[in-house]
Amino acid sequence: MSPFTGSAARTPEWRHLRLSVDDGVATVTLPRPEKLNALTFGAYADLRDLLAELSRERSVRALVLGGEGRGFCSGGDVDEIIGSTLAMDTAQLLDFNRMTGQVVRALRECPFPVVAAVHGVAAGAGAVLALAADFRVADPSARFAFLFTKVGLSGGDMGAAYLLPRVVGLGHATRLLMLGEPVRAPEAERIGLISELTDEGRAPEAAAALARRLAQGPALAYAQTKALLTAELDMPLAAAVEMDAATQALLMNGEDYAEFHAAFTGKRSPKWRGR
Repeated sequence: MSPFTGSAARTPEWRHLRLSVDDGVATVTLPRPEKLNALTFGAYADLRDLLAELSRERSVRALVLGGEGRGFCSGGDVDEIIGSTLAMDTAQLLDFNRMTGQVVRALRECPFPVVAAVHGVAAGAGAVLALAADFRVADPSARFAFLFTKVGLSGGDMGAAYLLPRVVGLGHATRLLMLGEPVRAPEAERIGLISELTDEGRAPEAAAALARRLAQGPALAYAQTKALLTAELDMPLAAAVEMDAATQALLMNGEDYAEFHAAFTGKRSPKWRGR
């Protein structure tokens, strides 16, 4: 996302999210524990806009996404969203569904790694938010459920039919998206949906530790790696290796590449600057 801004100032307060930033790590918490952090129209929009702002500022080097209370996120709020969408016309429904997709694109396109800290339920849109993160750190209570067919909709919601086969393979993705049945943590780890399985109650701590590790590393190298992972999903090999070559040539002109060599020859740890 471009760092160039127009006249709008940074948003001073997010009504539907809780945000804290410490030493380059942003922690975003979904704060509706009484509703298992069900998403509202405002929560979707805030996530979309927050990710855009943090991407432009370039001060955040890693982000942790989690939920307050007993679960990660139970998906869209049934009363607010499903009830409201029943009264919308096609144009309004298209606007809404495009907005939810923009959240997933923002998670995939932001120039910093995103770590989802998953405990309890990650269902519907909540499962897709976790899926769109770069890392999913979960404890044994975690369960993922792509529930869209259960409400009479396509399982390919918010990019799930694009992302899930690339994470767990077409066979597992077909089962999860068609049937909408929950996948508990041990199976989720087995099929590759979980990046790291922690002890009970330790997912937030482990996710924060991973985010700190990422924030202390070569930020530009991580950003380009993330960009290539997304861009090359649909490229032929010839185009992918050409993009890799161009990216490496640019990074080899960067300060971090020279810093590695200086640190190696000086027998010290590199001091990464993300440049």
